[in-house]
Order: sequence, then structure tokens, then C-alpha cells
Amino acid sequence: MTGDSEDPNDETQYHLEVGPDDVADATLLPGDPDRLGTITDQWDASTEVARHREYRTVTGRVDDVPISACSTGIGSPSAAIAVEELARVGVGTVIRVGSCGGIQPETDVGDLVITSGAVRQEGTSDEYVRSDYPATASHEVVTALIAAAERLDYEYHVGVTMSADSFYAGQGRPGFGGFEAAGSETLLEELREVNVLNVEMEASAILTLANVYGLRAGAVCSVYADRTSGEFRTTGDDRAAETATLAVKLLAAMDDRVAASDADRWHPGLSIE
Repeated sequence: MTGDSEDPNDETQYHLEVGPDDVADATLLPGDPDRLGTITDQWDASTEVARHREYRTVTGRVDDVPISACSTGIGSPSAAIAVEELARVGVGTVIRVGSCGGIQPETDVGDLVITSGAVRQEGTSDEYVRSDYPATASHEVVTALIAAAERLDYEYHVGVTMSADSFYAGQGRPGFGGFEAAGSETLLEELREVNVLNVEMEASAILTLANVYGLRAGAVCSVYADRTSGEFRTTGDDRAAETATLAVKLLAAMDDRVAASDADRWHPGLSIE
């Protein structure tokens, strides 16, 4: 089989150009292909297995735990393609590792936001399932990300994310020439009032597709933009990468605990070592 076919049953996927033997069960999903180096710096070994368009895929290990990372580009349409094709080659856990804008007073630049669920303001997930279907993160992935951030002593917040389809108008920013989309002047305040923590462009589609397909999924993002103060700095990528990598190790330990018990799935009564 080759990557020249767009047959969804083809082993080598059309966009990612990966097959079942190329990726680990747990795959991290940064948007920016250049962020893969920051992620693999946390690993013990890594090899690039594919590169096509915005999709760059690496596979390696942390201790004895297999792990992969695949860049998704910007936005939910390309992220959904990645989740689709990773699911088709056997990936069972996906974790977005990205950047975001914090919209609450407590979400400072450089902090991490761990998504528990997401507002589906993007349109990609609407093409899969009805609009009132929730975009929720796996409790196991959320738990592993929290445990990782705690062990690493990183400042983090857990809560609801809003995923938009645009960086400017859809996130309440002015467009070219000062253009303002209808409702943009009140968007962030309305989200703050219902305790949304951050805004970005991929999480809700990733979580929705993961739930539809029976995958585990979550998201951890570094706050680049403090939308309450106007501060913007590209910082915290390494903390998000380290947290997600450790979370994959913890998820493997959680799976081992389940396998050694009578439980059907991990719960807080099963320790994580």
C-alpha cells in the first residue's frame, strides 16, 4: 500500500502517510510541526516516521513506554484529519499539546490549562455529530495530566476551553482595518461569566471525535496570551510538552494497574506509581 490512495481502508494513510507500525498507542498532538523538537527533548529516543504537508510524525519511547507525536497544523479541520487517520492505524489515546489565550484573571502567561471539556464554537465537529453533543476529555487523561503537573510543580488550571475556527474574529480580536465581527466585543466577557478558562482552535474537535470513536483524549495548553491584561509571550511549550509526556507514562501505569485488578477501568482507588 502507498500514501497515494485516499481509500480510508488503506493501511498507509493519505494525509499523515503513516501505517499501523509507525505510531504508538498514545500520540501527542501539537499544532506546530516545529514544536515536535520541544516534545521529543523530553523523550529517551525518537525517530521521524513521516512528514507530509502540516503533518510531521515522530515515534519514540520514554523509559519503556512507546510514545508518538503528530503535528496537526492550525485549526480543527486539519486536527480532525489527524485524529481520523491516527484512529485508523490503531492509536487509542490522543493528547493535544498546544498554546492558548487565558481569559480569566488567574490564567497568567506561562501557566498550563488542562481541558476538562470544551465549547464547540468550531464547525468541524458539527459535521460529525449534533451540536448539543458534548466535547469532554477522558477522565483518565485529565487525571494523568493533573498528576503530571503536580509532580512537576507547574502552575496549572483545570476547566472548560472554548475552541474557535479563527484566531482573530472568532476569539474576539479585531480583524484587518479594525473590523469587528458581530458580538466580538462581548464574547470574552460572556465566556468569563460561565467560567470558561481559555480559548484556542483544536481541542473541541479532537475531544468530540475521540468520544465518537471510543478513544481517550485530553488537552494541555500553555497560556501565550493573557486576554485580561493584554500580555503576550510565547512561553511554556517545554512545560506543556513535559507534562503531556509524563502523563503518557502515568497512563501506561494506570493501564497496568487496571490489568492487575478486577476493575474494568482506572479509578482513584487504584494508585499510580
